[in-house]
Amino acid sequence: MLSLQSYLKDPCGTASLPYWKQKRITVPGNMKIIHDRDLPSGKFDDYNDEPYFRLYHDLKNINEMARGEIEIVQSNEADPFVRLINSYTDLSVTAAQIEAYRQTPVCCPDLWILLREKQSGAVIAGGIADYDQEIGEIILEWIQVLPGYRRRGYGQTVVSALLAKMRGMAKFATVSGKVNSPSNPVGLYRKCGFAGNDIWHVLTKKE
Repeated sequence: MLSLQSYLKDPCGTASLPYWKQKRITVPGNMKIIHDRDLPSGKFDDYNDEPYFRLYHDLKNINEMARGEIEIVQSNEADPFVRLINSYTDLSVTAAQIEAYRQTPVCCPDLWILLREKQSGAVIAGGIADYDQEIGEIILEWIQVLPGYRRRGYGQTVVSALLAKMRGMAKFATVSGKVNSPSNPVGLYRKCGFAGNDIWHVLTKKE
């Protein structure tokens, strides 16, 4: 059982998931979750391997992006986030799945935001983050930008806005995702000040 003290010393290196999830998780019998440093060569050749990164932000330096002709609005509706998430070729969610985030003990309505063009009113990006008040952790969950607006700094705008909302309240932030995602999110998060090199391997027994 992971202790709170151990987690706080090295959140991304001691756990593959945020602390609140780690306390509740039961790993299925056909699955193993192992940090990259502990993964022995060749031992798990009969498993499928999906590596995930975990990064850390100390919230000391948050570079807020210029917004210009866009605005950030708060939204508790699932549909705009579903449309954003499903615009990615490797992702697919339903409104029910997004609504489920609102039922968790770490849901923070202030951290459900959309990026919208002022003139057209079109939603072009969005983000959902959780806040674990017990330990002061912000957890970025969904950061998405529509295809036609990518690589223009809007992802950074969303991330920096979420971090800035909790300035002076939260102690740190974490984010994770698939290492091999086509959208290459690691680069985005590093531009926003996230650091670390922790990789966790989710190993699933081959059938």
